[in-house]
Amino acid sequence: MNPALQAQNAYKQNSVLSASPEQLVLMLYDGALRFLGQAATAMREGDVPTANGRLRRAEAILDELRATLDPSAGDIAERLEAIYVFCRQFLVEAQLEQDAAKIDSVAGLVGELRGAWAAICQ
Repeated sequence: MNPALQAQNAYKQNSVLSASPEQLVLMLYDGALRFLGQAATAMREGDVPTANGRLRRAEAILDELRATLDPSAGDIAERLEAIYVFCRQFLVEAQLEQDAAKIDSVAGLVGELRGAWAAICQ
């Protein structure tokens, strides 16, 4: 591995290890948005293996966000869970139908959640 890549990986690892729980959620949203964008682009270009791989990574992040919900938060946790489940199902449809617009729709929703979370964190 080249030194520049090693330095970048060390920086990312340190960022995650030193982040607050709120920042970690923000990082998850950022990662999901990055993978959704990459999946949509790959799908539009007809690169099915890349699109599917990026969708799997975005889905894994949505699963993690869902798994870390605090049920004691009540309505908010229930609504977020419903949104995550909807997004997951919509991504499955996007993959089956090879419909990048559905990925874009999920990215829009995740982007709104990210924006709201960022506002809460400030």
